[in-house]
Amino acid sequence: MSIPATKTAFVGTLTFLTLVPASAQELSGTKIRDLISGERVYLSTPFGVEVPLNYKAGGQVTGDVSGVSAARIFAPRETGRWWVQGNRLCQKWPTWYKGRQFCYSITQIGENRISWVRNDGKTGTARIGG
Repeated sequence: MSIPATKTAFVGTLTFLTLVPASAQELSGTKIRDLISGERVYLSTPFGVEVPLNYKAGGQVTGDVSGVSAARIFAPRETGRWWVQGNRLCQKWPTWYKGRQFCYSITQIGENRISWVRNDGKTGTARIGG
């Protein structure tokens, strides 16, 4: 016996809603700029450590992976550029990620936590400040 498509869609929607906190909201470009500018953002990594990125108000971002042993393929510290394009946070590093530009949709999932989706489909979380 098969389940009707409407019931399957409803169950799928309920499953998704239980995974996303009620306070989660995708941020507009202005809100991204207000949240990130002048802040230190700690990216969560699969290695159980956080990578600090300092987003200066003038559009520079500095990252330091010197404390992350699995990040040896990157220069230990680098300064790149960040900007907001539409409703996405974009950044480009001189050598990190082979100098490629990436843009991220940002969703606030708590007072000082965000989740992100990169334009190539990769996802992650981070905390702001502190």
